Amino acid sequence: MRSSELLLLKFFFFFVVFFSPISIEFQVEGAFVGTYGINYGRIADNIPSPDKVVLLLKQAKIRNVRIYDADHSVLEAFSGTGLDLVVGLPNGFLKEMSSNADHAFTWVKENVQSFLPKTRIRGIAIGNEVLGGGDSELSGALLGAAKNVYNALKKLNLEETVQITTAHSQAVFENSYPPSSCVFKENVVQFMKPLLEFLNQIGSPFCLNAYPFLAYTYNPKEIDINYALFKPTEGIYDPKTDLRYDNMLDAQIDAAYMALQDAGFKKMEVIITETGWASKGDSDESAATPENARTYNYNLRKRLAKKKGTPLRPKTVLKAYIFALFNENSKPGKSSEKYFGLFKPDGTISYDIGFNSLKSDATKSLISSSKAARYYAALVISLSVYLLMI
Repeated sequence: MRSSELLLLKFFFFFVVFFSPISIEFQVEGAFVGTYGINYGRIADNIPSPDKVVLLLKQAKIRNVRIYDADHSVLEAFSGTGLDLVVGLPNGFLKEMSSNADHAFTWVKENVQSFLPKTRIRGIAIGNEVLGGGDSELSGALLGAAKNVYNALKKLNLEETVQITTAHSQAVFENSYPPSSCVFKENVVQFMKPLLEFLNQIGSPFCLNAYPFLAYTYNPKEIDINYALFKPTEGIYDPKTDLRYDNMLDAQIDAAYMALQDAGFKKMEVIITETGWASKGDSDESAATPENARTYNYNLRKRLAKKKGTPLRPKTVLKAYIFALFNENSKPGKSSEKYFGLFKPDGTISYDIGFNSLKSDATKSLISSSKAARYYAALVISLSVYLLMI
């Protein structure tokens, strides 16, 4: 081969690899990229298969996804998709993982390491809403489980790749109104402080499940629904901090920041791991309507897109996972629990906040583009091998 031809081929190879929109990612970007994520709950017998869910998420351009277990069919479906996934270690596993480090190591090896790097597992949520729930044995096992799972990640050299977190409900707070008065409950502090010390050491955030819908449902006479829905309102004024709040979610987040500050963790970031609004409920859940759900989720999406912080932490950009991707017909509890989904089981939208339904033509288009991407990547690899042989 003439030198001019070889030079031309090498230039083409350089251009393809470094300027192509298709790239192979080796560097971890963190557990949460951007500001908008979603919870993919699966307590239902009529939702789409994980493969179709991937197509729906790509169509909606939602990259950050949380699941509540480590189901292998889901992890396989997310392989090679570029979507960032947080898997869950269910509450029922905590006592075992806390008391047996070997079991924690095996769990991480089988449910996390074996799927990396093709499935972009970026975090492990250790339990969900454990503290403040009244089970002291479970509360006592949370920290031990988190440490054993983290140590397993270290043994596998994954501690810089996969983040450890745990999500809390507002039941951990003594009082959250006004935000400046918020502290952790006395019976929670004994478990919370050592947990926060550990999370602070490994650089993890404080994860909060915050629901203005629930706050309003419990106190409809005292709370302006416009304040809960991000609609124009007088809001509230906190005299201690001299801050005004025009929506409840910001106030709930700043209340968490104040509780963290009181506990000695002023610099810890707060991330919302669940928030949403039900579109249907029982007779005592009159605010659970499609219109209110649409209003909350539409305004929340706009709020997150602004990439701004809260009144107390204006420079810390708010990140939130929406609850939830689908309505889940098998969830226990009040009727509202079944109707938090942005999408119905068949993939059509529950209400319009700017996302499209999972349509057959869109699905075909995504499959076609995925096949084209794989073909293109194979072509690049083949060309690189050929050049190395010259």
